[in-house]
Amino acid sequence: MQNRLTFSLLNADHVHLNKSWNYHNVVSPFYRLYLIDKGAGMLSNPDQSLPLKKGFLYLIPSFTIVNQTCPSFLSQYYIHFIEETADGSSLFAYNRKLMKVKATGADLACFKRLLAINPGRDLRKSDDPKVYEKSNVLSSLRKINAQLPLGNLIETQGIIQILLSRFLHDEQYRAGRKSEIPSRILEAINHIQTNLSGNITVEELAGRANLSTDYFSRSFYQHTGLRPLQFINQKRVERAQFLILTTNFTFAEIAAETGFESLSYFARIFKRATGQTPGFYRDNHLHYM
Repeated sequence: MQNRLTFSLLNADHVHLNKSWNYHNVVSPFYRLYLIDKGAGMLSNPDQSLPLKKGFLYLIPSFTIVNQTCPSFLSQYYIHFIEETADGSSLFAYNRKLMKVKATGADLACFKRLLAINPGRDLRKSDDPKVYEKSNVLSSLRKINAQLPLGNLIETQGIIQILLSRFLHDEQYRAGRKSEIPSRILEAINHIQTNLSGNITVEELAGRANLSTDYFSRSFYQHTGLRPLQFINQKRVERAQFLILTTNFTFAEIAAETGFESLSYFARIFKRATGQTPGFYRDNHLHYM
């Protein structure tokens, strides 16, 4: 997967925040990186509570639920970016946790350089997620990336990867890594992620791996922590979340695009996975700041 990693910049800025920075139950398909240089705040979810402190670097991987609050004043550099891979895989697939490492002078230099070669990528027109997450906004950001000089584009992607690499050495990341996954299971995962709109069955996956259905299911669970059908539905819901936030597709269109057999089944699985109906998610959780 390492050779297929692409991270596209969405927004970046250095901002001063106050108690109006108060968002709850944010679930975003985008990554967020923060470097705190003054003040204090808090990141939290049902499993973690992580104070934002001066001199630390923070990562919120995609699809990680988070509450973001500031009691009075917080100064931070931030980068929002999207992970794009041909097969839908993710560097942090098994590490959807809030993460923190001690910042260095090199980290600060990376943020400043990224802002210098990507001017005007802030959220100052509106910090209301219902405004800045609209698909036309995301489309315009992609156009900006496409128009960057090649050197700036490559440097931007390199800076994002350098900052992400700071978390790959941390025990928080290593603790979430799975044991080496057999090639047959990896091929099944790849098939799932590249065929979400189709009819994927456990029997088909087992047949492709030349394994019995029972043995394949046990092996898949051993190496992913999920049964094959659970994994398929998880990836379909993640794809649906992305489409809800970045397109104007109807829920029926999204259900078809993500391989759910009916709109009612899509709604049921989506709510089971996220705790929210698709409509509630679209109306109230268009956050990535």
